[in-house]
Amino acid sequence: MAKSVDEFNKKRLRSSNITVVISIALVLFLLGLMGLILINAQKYSDYIKEQLVVNAYFDENYDAKDSLKIAKLEEETFKKVQTLAPVKKATYISREMASQEAKKSMGIDADALFEENIFPSSIEVALKPEYVDPAKIDEAIKIIKSVPGIVDVKNDSTLMVEVYNNLTKILRWILGFSILFLILAVVLINNSIRLKIFSKRFIIKTMQLVGAKRRFILKPFIIEAVVLGAIGAVIGLLALFGVWYYFTNQIGSAFVQNNQQYFWLILLVLGVGILITVLSTIVATWRFLRTNVDDLYYS
Repeated sequence: MAKSVDEFNKKRLRSSNITVVISIALVLFLLGLMGLILINAQKYSDYIKEQLVVNAYFDENYDAKDSLKIAKLEEETFKKVQTLAPVKKATYISREMASQEAKKSMGIDADALFEENIFPSSIEVALKPEYVDPAKIDEAIKIIKSVPGIVDVKNDSTLMVEVYNNLTKILRWILGFSILFLILAVVLINNSIRLKIFSKRFIIKTMQLVGAKRRFILKPFIIEAVVLGAIGAVIGLLALFGVWYYFTNQIGSAFVQNNQQYFWLILLVLGVGILITVLSTIVATWRFLRTNVDDLYYS
């Protein structure tokens, strides 16, 4: 009879542990998913910002006999622009390239429309994401315009401001949802652990009544919490990256290629899983250590 009771208790304990691990894994999977979305949203936002370019123009009025001298000057100016703090990428566009681009945009293939290259050579500048901020775009333009050889800098400031504001709003919403999921992770994992500790409240009190110190009673529960938290986090991460790998393969894009960010995300999920599990275990166990024996039946 005693053997059957022990087996029943072991099965119930295993079932309780499995339930806790699955709960932790599911919650951390959702938390990690929001982390992946946030990381890639930030990178995609930076990518879009880098597509918003400004055009720095050279002087279009010069004598044909000075063409070699002008070409050398434009080359030196281009190199200087590439080294400027706000510049992410710079592309040189010659007068010939500008004319070809104009013909292409107009849908004209013949050369009869332009007797000569009437468009000035220029530099197409993609700014660093932080300089697309409406508060800094003017500063970036001034820096580019100060380079000798540049006579004018133009950009579609209205489009830049609109895109920047929309991207900022999207990132704020994603960040808000990430914080919400973190709070839900804390609450759900805490509830799972409390239910597990609740089922052992009589064991905890019995150990205390026979003289065991609180530290001695807490130790095995904390060790178990670390193990359960780590296992739940690993399962959640495996599911997370499995789903993410399938998703990126389906759409043909790997999104963020920075392995360091994935490494920090793994550490964050693992740390959150273990930390919340341990803290919840300590709080729940401590509660029953301070509870009277009679109150255990009504807790």
